[in-house]
Amino acid sequence: MILREVAHARSGDKGNTANISVIAFRSEDYALLVAEVTADRVASHLRGIALGPVVRYEIPSLGALNFVLSDALAGGVVTSLALDAHGKSLGSAILSMEIAGFTSQKEEPDDASGA
Repeated sequence: MILREVAHARSGDKGNTANISVIAFRSEDYALLVAEVTADRVASHLRGIALGPVVRYEIPSLGALNFVLSDALAGGVVTSLALDAHGKSLGSAILSMEIAGFTSQKEEPDDASGA
């Protein structure tokens, strides 16, 4: 399962630090986010971008996780020549992360009889 199937994301910047919020579409999926979308997994998924520590904050009342990525924006807006100096594309990047999960569709029987 891909993260974008159960959540959406917003991202932004503060200097050389990026933050990404991952918000479950349904409150029932928040526990899945907590279990699967860890700081270590995000750091691994965004290796080469997030060069410093990745810290996760849980926001259960919103069904959201917020990740703070240090040293992730090539110095920040003022000094970076990157096309995405604000880190806005990081929200989309995190949503491509593979997570363990379940499908909401019922499995079809192997034959038409359902046996």
